[in-house]
Formats: sequence, C-alpha cells, structure tokens
Amino acid sequence: MSIEIDWMAFLSVFAAALVGAVMIVTLYALGLRMLVRAGRVPVVTPAEFTDAITVLSAKEIRRAAKQAEKAARKNPLTEAQKTLAFLAAICCFVLCAAAVAGGILLIVIGH
Repeated sequence: MSIEIDWMAFLSVFAAALVGAVMIVTLYALGLRMLVRAGRVPVVTPAEFTDAITVLSAKEIRRAAKQAEKAARKNPLTEAQKTLAFLAAICCFVLCAAAVAGGILLIVIGH
C-alpha cells in the first residue's frame, strides 16, 4: 500500500490560503487606518481576566480615551474627507467579512 500526494493540489491550497490570509489582514488593517483617519479612534476597554498579565486601571482607561478624543480634534481633514475615510473603512471591513464568509462557504459547501 502506497500513499501518493498530489503536490500541485497541495501548492494550490497553500497559495490560496496564503493569499486569503494576507488579503484579510491587509483589509482589516486598512479599515482600522481609515477609521482613525476619519476621527473615530476605536478605544476598547480591556476585559479583566483572573490570570491576566496586565490589567489596566480605570485611570489608564480614562487617559487612553482622553488621548483618543484629543487626536480626533487635531484631525486636519475636512468633514467630507472624514466621511469618505469612514466609508472606505466600512468598505474594507465589509470586504474582510466577505472574504471570511467566502472561505467558510468554500470549506462547508465546496469540495
């Protein structure tokens, strides 16, 4: 009994996975960048876990939110440019979600 590997199929799956991963990471990073340029800096309060290495205090969280508000006020873009950057961010996030959903559909439905 011998096992044969179809190396061309392996390489095509590897290339598709690599391109998909790079595309998803790039779209997400570009979406975050456009969101910041639009003046909507995402401030996420950290979850507190019992075994967390670092837990931010309430003071540190308030300081981060204050810095985000200050950065949003210093934005040199006009309102039209901010709106365009926000729409670009939404488009990037939608494309990222579509790529993930497409990958899941290929796994579930495809062969």
